[in-house]
Amino acid sequence: MYAMQYRITLPADYDMKIIRRRVETKGPLLDDFPGLGLKAYAISERGVDGAAVNAYAPFYLWAAPDAMHRFLWGPGFQGLVQDFGRPVVEHWAGLAFARGPAATAVPRAATRRTEPVPAGADPAAAVEGALTELRRRAGADGVHTTALAIDPRGWELVHFTLWEDSAPPSEPGDRYQVLHLSAPGLDTLPEGRQW
Repeated sequence: MYAMQYRITLPADYDMKIIRRRVETKGPLLDDFPGLGLKAYAISERGVDGAAVNAYAPFYLWAAPDAMHRFLWGPGFQGLVQDFGRPVVEHWAGLAFARGPAATAVPRAATRRTEPVPAGADPAAAVEGALTELRRRAGADGVHTTALAIDPRGWELVHFTLWEDSAPPSEPGDRYQVLHLSAPGLDTLPEGRQW
């Protein structure tokens, strides 16, 4: 499993209806994309739920790297580049994935929290601690799915959770509205740790 996200920060006066229309028309195009576990079409709106900026910030879980590459070098992503410029694409090696009690619901919100693995810390112990947190979070009311990934270049963990309710519990990190979920391979994403 591979995790990926790009965040496009938009002007403070940007009409977010443009992004909503984009997702409404283009979102279903990935509803059957081979190799895609899920794509959460996430946005933040300045002044809503504590967001400081307007942003389009979709998050992906890929079952295999070839699917991620087909997307990045394909027409869908190239259209985004033409419309908004080439964003920085963050990507992480997947560590774990779990479904929550609301896995059959339509998620309306997402949270993303990153944490560094301190330079002096044992990376294996840090990952085990994060896996314990993932298992705890997966059992929380309202959780659709949750994933844990790592960037070993910068030793950064990322926790990403989809929530059924549009107002998930308060927790640290970034909060997003989810406008659409493409999940053609959700059932193929293996649960638990990825090794």
